[in-house]
Amino acid sequence: MAKLLIEGQRKLRGEVSLQGSKNSTLPILAATLLTEGENVIHNCPCLSDIDVAISILRYLGCSATRHGHTLLVDTCNLNDTHIPDSLMREMRSSVIFLGAVLARCGRARISLPGGCELGPRPVDLHLDSLRKMGAVITEHHGEIRAHTPRGLEGARIALAFPSVGATENIIIAASLAKGTTVITNAAREPEIVDLADYLNKCGAMISGAGDGTVVIEGVERLHGAVHNIIPDRIVAATLMSAAAVTGSHIVINDVISAHLGAIIPAFEEAGCRLSVKEGRIDFKAPQKLRSPGLIRTTPYPGFPTDAQPPLMALSLVAEGTTVFVETVFESRYKHIGEFLRMGANIKSEGRVAVVEGVSKLYGSKLKAGDLRGSAALVVAGLAAQGKTEIDTTGYLERGYEELDAVLSSLDGSVRKV
Repeated sequence: MAKLLIEGQRKLRGEVSLQGSKNSTLPILAATLLTEGENVIHNCPCLSDIDVAISILRYLGCSATRHGHTLLVDTCNLNDTHIPDSLMREMRSSVIFLGAVLARCGRARISLPGGCELGPRPVDLHLDSLRKMGAVITEHHGEIRAHTPRGLEGARIALAFPSVGATENIIIAASLAKGTTVITNAAREPEIVDLADYLNKCGAMISGAGDGTVVIEGVERLHGAVHNIIPDRIVAATLMSAAAVTGSHIVINDVISAHLGAIIPAFEEAGCRLSVKEGRIDFKAPQKLRSPGLIRTTPYPGFPTDAQPPLMALSLVAEGTTVFVETVFESRYKHIGEFLRMGANIKSEGRVAVVEGVSKLYGSKLKAGDLRGSAALVVAGLAAQGKTEIDTTGYLERGYEELDAVLSSLDGSVRKV
């Protein structure tokens, strides 16, 4: 069990480079199952969720070898179509492997995914979409069994909600399907674009990724490719939040600023100054933060739900009232109870939370309840007087590569024990 010890109210300074995106790497690793030959994936972050994905690939008979931040994946010896419950339960997005195994092998057997408990996940969107493509799917005691009597076939799929996972699963499955698949109301996140870019390098024919309508022309086979994972925009938001609450000046390198279009204005509203140029953000926080106003999470290009917890940590010490409206997940406020232990002033009901900024937060013993909430507790600990101890229960390592070391390199006092 890992704990973080934080000495608060220390200014951060220096430069740091962003890690690769977790939410981009996972579907791309699943998509390697479609290919014949070796894939070289650069900028692959060292995270526990990535380790689970690698374990799934190996369980299915594939070769996966890591060299630092480069991962070599060869799926030529894929010899299984069953992903056991023990692996599925370790990762919330593990259902992304369903479409890949089904497209490559014609059958798949998985259990329902695990991971952070953020409320209902629309797995039915995945299953209904694959059924429209010709898959026969049954569910029994938490296990999903699927097969394709005539192979997968292209279809027109209108998503009721622009689900990132469902869009990714359809794109992956449709890449080897017969005919054309058209997804309307598709998710538009940068991670969707990165997945399509990777598959197109492998010989897929995907157009419209990043727009509301994605068209996939199925091909007979795909080959391996070399691909660089995009930088993690949620980690960027977390680091900016850490700098903001400590009144600091830092530089973040390897940034795609276009991916932060809904995030940057919130920091500017709080009084922070950002200079964005050539893949880097020069970030300067004021001595006293202002409220960022209204933060309403929506699918991309709106404000990302994953960035809500660290921005709420910022609002705890900002002058004025900040209102959060969480529209994506039902159970995304687990961090509020821990913030209250630190002296925060928050009232919440349902999907709405109202934060009145306070002049001081106080170090406390805290327990994380999910991945992004654990990062928010770290941000709050950096702002607090005295010592903060956080039981991360393995959540932080799922999405942040050595966050303690990153913050320490910026002169923060964060130690893992």
